[in-house]
Amino acid sequence: MLDEIPSWAGEVADEHPYPLVFATVSGAHLYGFASVDSDLDLRACHILPLHEVVGLETGPETVQSGGVREGMELDVVSQELAKFVRLLLRPNGYVLEQLLSPLVVRTSSLHEELKSLAPGCLTPEHARHYLGFAAGQWQLYQRTGELKPALYTLRVLHTGIHLMRTGEVQADLRVLNTLPYVPDLIEAKKSGEHDLLTPSLVSPSRLSADVERLTAELESARDASSLPATPSATDALNALLIRTRLAR
Repeated sequence: MLDEIPSWAGEVADEHPYPLVFATVSGAHLYGFASVDSDLDLRACHILPLHEVVGLETGPETVQSGGVREGMELDVVSQELAKFVRLLLRPNGYVLEQLLSPLVVRTSSLHEELKSLAPGCLTPEHARHYLGFAAGQWQLYQRTGELKPALYTLRVLHTGIHLMRTGEVQADLRVLNTLPYVPDLIEAKKSGEHDLLTPSLVSPSRLSADVERLTAELESARDASSLPATPSATDALNALLIRTRLAR
């Protein structure tokens, strides 16, 4: 997958106004179905200097930027360390996928420490994130008929099921896929971000039945999950944050 990431992605990360804990690639490149016109979704965590945390004028918890480089649109979003830690302790699959993405553009020892604590953030409540995301993408597919939201729906459901059963965050649909027609959908999407899903790829009734079945499977996996009811990494993450602040 690293071969799909532009060589200049690191330069984009280095333009960030604050020191980075990490920068990784998310979105369609991470999910295994990037198109020729897909955005580069760069996700990061930054650290504010102490005077922008404790002073009257505080720095930004979220830094966003965009633009175009070599014909590719950029979507860059970075969360400040404290906000990122708070999000980790919620049932938020987005930040887990960003933290654990194998598409690493910039890293650090603090990144490795956060990754080691990630398993202690997992609970069955993460199923709520994936069920909600899947429902939203399925509604978008029903309105537009596009391949992208159909693939997002299937990706999210597979990721949620795998997470509930194994405690592993895996976002690549190519790795998780259980449906015979998904490779054809992925291949078809390569030609365009907003291409339509045609019945020659999969019938609407088959797709709808599979989404309904996978949704029920995720709900069942959630109910049977052995993940702890609450995060166990709260104290360790709090200590990491305090230690990092005092070292600035």
